[in-house]
Amino acid sequence: MTIRLYDTSARQIRDFTPLVPGCVSIYLCGATVQAAPHIGHIRSGLNFDIMRRWFEHRGYGVTFVRNVTDIDDKIIKKAEEQDRPWWSIGYENEVAFNTAYDSLGCLRPTYEPRATGHIPEMIEMMRGLIERGHAYAADGNVYFDVRSFPEYLQLSNQELDNLRQPEGEGETGKRDPRDFAMWKAAREGEPSWETPWGRGRPGWHLECSAMAHKYLGTVFDIHGGGVDLVFPHHENEIAQAKAFGDDFARYWSHNAWVTMSGEKMSKSLGNSVLVSEMVKRWRPIVLRYYLGTPHYRSMIEYSEEALREAESAFARIEGFVQRVVEKAGVVEPAAEVPPAFAEAMDDDLGVPQALAIVHTTVRQGNSALTADDKEAAVARLAELRAMLGVLGLDPLDERWSGGGTDRGEDLHGVVDSLVRLVLEQRQAARARKDYATADAIRDQLQQSGLAIEDTPSGPRWSLS
Repeated sequence: MTIRLYDTSARQIRDFTPLVPGCVSIYLCGATVQAAPHIGHIRSGLNFDIMRRWFEHRGYGVTFVRNVTDIDDKIIKKAEEQDRPWWSIGYENEVAFNTAYDSLGCLRPTYEPRATGHIPEMIEMMRGLIERGHAYAADGNVYFDVRSFPEYLQLSNQELDNLRQPEGEGETGKRDPRDFAMWKAAREGEPSWETPWGRGRPGWHLECSAMAHKYLGTVFDIHGGGVDLVFPHHENEIAQAKAFGDDFARYWSHNAWVTMSGEKMSKSLGNSVLVSEMVKRWRPIVLRYYLGTPHYRSMIEYSEEALREAESAFARIEGFVQRVVEKAGVVEPAAEVPPAFAEAMDDDLGVPQALAIVHTTVRQGNSALTADDKEAAVARLAELRAMLGVLGLDPLDERWSGGGTDRGEDLHGVVDSLVRLVLEQRQAARARKDYATADAIRDQLQQSGLAIEDTPSGPRWSLS
C-alpha cells in the first residue's frame, strides 16, 4: 500500500510520491532556544521521529533536517534580563533540547543547522529577492513585499485584505503594514552581522527558507512543524522561497498541540511542563508512549490521570516482553510488521489504530503463555518488537535497556537477588499461615515501586 499523508496545503490526505524514488527529504522547524523545552515542544520532534522511522521501515532512505533558531527577540530579551551573552542562552537551551530529544528516544537528525551559521545564505536570498522585485530595504531593515507574490496566504487560506501581520519592535519603513521583516536593523547593544543594507540580524522566517535551500535544494518532499507555525512562519517561508525561484516543499505536515485546560501549552501562559522535570517523575519511555501514541493531528490534553493510564498500558506491554524473555531468552524483531499495523501506519501515520494491533498482539501472546505455547509466544514477541521499533518503544532496544553496557544488567541482578531474598521470607510466612506478615512484605515491596505477581512457578517481580 502507498503511504498517504495529510497535506495542509491541499487540505486532504494525499498519496505520497517521493521526489527521488526510494528517498525522502524532510525539513522540520526545530527549537527556538530561548528556554528549556516543555513536553509541548518535544511532541513535534516525537511525531516526526515516528514518521521518519516508518519511512525507513518501508525501505526509504531519509534525509532529515531539523533547524535551531539561536537568535531572535526572545533570546535577546532573556540575555538582557539575565545579564548574560545571547549566545550562552541559546547554547544552554540547545543542549537542553537535545537532551530532551535523546531522553525520549528521538533519532538524531541528518543535519541540525543553526540560524547564525547561515548568514551568507540569507544575504544571498535577500539579494535575489530584491533583484526580482519581491523585497526592499528600508531603514536598515529588509522586507518582503507580500503584494508582489500572488500565491501568498494559500497555505493558511486567509484573505490579504484581512491580514494582520505580527510585527516586532523597530520595524520601520514598511511600504505596507502587511509586509514582513526578513532582516532587522541593528539596535545598540544587540548582536548584528554586516550586510549590503547595513548591520542587523535575521528575521525568523528567512532562516528556514535559506537553510532548507542549502541542505535540501530547490525542492524537497516534506516540510513539517507545529500547527501554530502555519501562519505566519510557514506562509512566509513559502513566499520567500518560491519568489526566490525554489519549488520548495511538496507536502506540508503539521502536528497538533499539547494543551492544558484547553489552551496551548506555552511559557507565556505559565502552564508549561518541563521535560527535565517530567523525566524525574515518569520514565522517559512512558512519556514517549504518552506523547507519541495519539494521532499527530489530534490535540493532547495534559493530565496526570492520562499519564498514569499510559504508564499502565505500557506496563502491560513490558510485562509480556519480560515473561517471554524469561522463558525463551531475547527474541529478535520480525523482519515485517503485521499487515494490519502497516495498513494503519500507511494511512496518515495512524498510530492509534496501529497501537490497537500492538495490544491485540500482547493479548494473544499472553494467551499463548498461559497455554504454555512457547513457539506462539515467541512469534508474537517478534511481531511486537518489530511494531514497537517503528514507534520507538521497544523496551529491549539498547536505547532503553542501558545502551549496551553491562551496568544495567549488573544492577538488575543485584536487585533481583535482594528481592528474591525478601520474597523467600514472604513465602515462608505464607507457609506458616502468617498472612499478615506476608501481606505486609508485599505491600512494602509495592510501596518501593515493585509489582509482585504470584504464578504457578512462584512469585515474579517487576517495576510497577
